[in-house]
Amino acid sequence: MSADRGFSFTQDQLRALAQDCLRFAREGGASAAEIDVSEGWGHSVSVRHGEIDTLEYNRDKGLSVSVYLGTQRGHANTSDFSAQAMRDTVKAALSIARFTAEDPCAGLPEAELLATEARELDLFHPWETDVEASLELAKRCEAAGFAVSGQITNSEGASVSTQQSQFVSANSLGFCEGFATTRHSLGVSLIAGQGDGMQRDDWWVSSRDAARLPPVEEVGDYAARRALSRLNARRLPTQEAPVIFEAPQVAGLLGHFVGAASGGALYRRASFLLGRMGEQVFSDQVTLLEDPFVPGGFASSWFDDEGVRTARRNVVEKGQLKGWFLGSYSARKLGLQTTGNAGGCHNLILQPGDDNLNGLIRRMGRGLLVTELLGHGINMVTGDYSRGAAGYWVENGVIAYPVQEITIAGNLLQMFKDIVACGNDMLIRGSKQCGSVLIGSMTIAGE
Repeated sequence: MSADRGFSFTQDQLRALAQDCLRFAREGGASAAEIDVSEGWGHSVSVRHGEIDTLEYNRDKGLSVSVYLGTQRGHANTSDFSAQAMRDTVKAALSIARFTAEDPCAGLPEAELLATEARELDLFHPWETDVEASLELAKRCEAAGFAVSGQITNSEGASVSTQQSQFVSANSLGFCEGFATTRHSLGVSLIAGQGDGMQRDDWWVSSRDAARLPPVEEVGDYAARRALSRLNARRLPTQEAPVIFEAPQVAGLLGHFVGAASGGALYRRASFLLGRMGEQVFSDQVTLLEDPFVPGGFASSWFDDEGVRTARRNVVEKGQLKGWFLGSYSARKLGLQTTGNAGGCHNLILQPGDDNLNGLIRRMGRGLLVTELLGHGINMVTGDYSRGAAGYWVENGVIAYPVQEITIAGNLLQMFKDIVACGNDMLIRGSKQCGSVLIGSMTIAGE
C-alpha cells in the first residue's frame, strides 16, 4: 500500500513502527507484547433542505501497546509516532502492568493458532470524490425524496460519508500483518404529513466499493415512500399474533444472539445461552454461517484482533448451537480454545429461505410486520424481550394499514425457536447479513 492513496504511511512503515515498539517492550523487560498501529482519513457531509448542515473532515492515527509481565497486563496508547513517544507509551504500559493483579488467563494466544496465510478479500476501494461532489450527491438524494410527493413536508437530512483506513497488528510471537479498508455510505431521513399526523422513515446503504452503491435518487425515493406509507397509523388491541421482523430489525436480533454467545457474557454468567451448547436454540429453519472470507465484507478478515486465524463455520446449524464467539482471554476463563473472534464475529449470515418479504407476508396471513423498534427492553440473562414497535398490520396476506405506539414482547429463546421462515430479501447491516423472519407468535400490547 503506497502513500499516494492519501495515507501518510506505507504498510511497510507501519510494520516498522510496530516492530520498534515490540523491541522497546522487550528492552523494558516485558515477557510478551502486542501492538496495533493504524491511520485513517475521510469526510462526512449532510444537507437539510438543500443546504449544508454538517461538514466533517477526519484524519487520525493511533498506536496501542499491551505488555505482559508474566500474567500481569498493562495497556497504553498514543497518537504520536515519534520514537520517544513510543518509548514513553511502552514505559507507561509497563508501569501499569507492575501494579496490576496477576491473571492466569491473561496473555497472548497460542503460537500455533496464529494466522500464517494471507488472503485477498477485496476490502479497499478508494472513492474518488471530494466534499463538493459528496454534497451534491446528498442534495440529489434528498431532492429525490421531496419529489415523490407534496406530502413529504420535512427532512432530517441526507448524508454521504467516505472513509479509508489501514492498520498493522503485531505481537512478540512473530505475527505482523495488516491491510487497508474502505467504507462508503449514504442515506436520508424524511418526514411525511403535518402536525400530529407526521411520520418519519429513513433508508441508508453502505459498501466497501462506492461503485456498488445504488443511485442516490433510488435511496431518496425509497425513504420517501417508506415515510408516506406510515401516514394515518393506528394502534392495535392487545393480542397474541404472528410477527414478521423486517430485515434491518433482524440484524438487531442476531446482534442479541452474538452478545449472548460471546465469551465475556458467558464467563460472567450473564447470558441466556449459558450451558446450551449443542442444544436446539433456534427452529430448524435457522442456519447461521460465520464467513470471514466474504469478498468486500464489512467484517471480513483472515485473522482476528489477536492475530489468530479465522475460519468459516456454522455457528448454528438447523437450529442447533454449534459454536461460541471467543477470544483467548474468554476462552481460558471458560476452559476452552479461542474461536478466532477477538474483536467480534466475522460476517454472520442467516441462510435464506424460499420467500421474499411479500412471500412471508402472504404466508403469515394475519399479523404484524415490524419495521421499527424503540427502546432497549432486553434482559440478556433471562432473554426477556420487550420493545416499542411500529410497522404494519397484515390481513389476508396483504398490508392493511400502518400501526404505531405498540409494544411487542416475548423471550428471545422462545422467539428464536418459533421462527417459522427466513426470507431471501438479504440485507447487509455491518457484520450481519440477513433477510426478514416470520415468528409464529408474540404478545402485542396496544390499546
